[in-house]
Amino acid sequence: MAILLNENSKVIVQGMTGSEGKKHTERMIKSGTKIVGGVTPGKGGQSLEVAGQNVPVFNSVQEAIAATGANVSVVFVPPKFAKGAVIEAVDSAMPLVVVITEGIPVHDTAHFFTYAQKSGKTRIIGPNCPGIISPGLSNAGIIPADITTKGSIGLVSKSGTLTYQMMYELRDLGFTTAIGIGGDPIIGTTHIDALREFENDPDTKAIVMIGEIGGDAEEKAAEFIKANIKKPVVAYVAGFTAPEGKTMGHAGAIVSGSSGTAEAKKVALEKAGVKVGKTPSETALLLRAAIK
Repeated sequence: MAILLNENSKVIVQGMTGSEGKKHTERMIKSGTKIVGGVTPGKGGQSLEVAGQNVPVFNSVQEAIAATGANVSVVFVPPKFAKGAVIEAVDSAMPLVVVITEGIPVHDTAHFFTYAQKSGKTRIIGPNCPGIISPGLSNAGIIPADITTKGSIGLVSKSGTLTYQMMYELRDLGFTTAIGIGGDPIIGTTHIDALREFENDPDTKAIVMIGEIGGDAEEKAAEFIKANIKKPVVAYVAGFTAPEGKTMGHAGAIVSGSSGTAEAKKVALEKAGVKVGKTPSETALLLRAAIK
């Protein structure tokens, strides 16, 4: 099994005809994803040859769903148009929308996230994220498909590159699903959302959580783990050496006073019984020890 994405997922790509959209559509197809269409307004009726397949292009998400039965959309739309693209997917009751786009204004994300919540029909992953992969089954986003294997670990991470590193470190054990939730101040799917899904998935035996400085998402996750998670959880928090008041990489990664520091997050997680590694490699070792 896997969470949110599996071999039955039918994926469309909003912005498929752009350079990034086409490049990553090809990578997704090669990793076994069922790409059933693309959406670019004004280009409906065309098709795009990608990885040896002729993929149909539609003018709207609604048209794509009607023609293909798509239940996942991956958004590769420039920041300026991303809000409209996500709202269109929500209006079409798309169950899962994975927003890869970086640099979306926070007020735009707040708008489409609230809009999706009110609809009650659409889960958003991202924005500014690498997406979601269930190895051997499906891959929606930009995560490399050849760095790990199918297995019994669940991974939820704010960082794209640390997602890849952890998948590689634990490639012999493998993953049910790995989710990169993104590092913006407002995101659709949170650590807690992913932890809940992994806890309920019978094939996920242990969970790795990767956080970073800024905000209080990891502290909230620690409280949730203590109250709700029975499976082993290990964690890594990026940013122990980050200077106060300076944004580090992600828009949400900024420390203000004692709020949002890596040390504060580490303390909260350890109080909840979560072992926290000082490096990604040490975190992988803690996971190995936890499942023995």
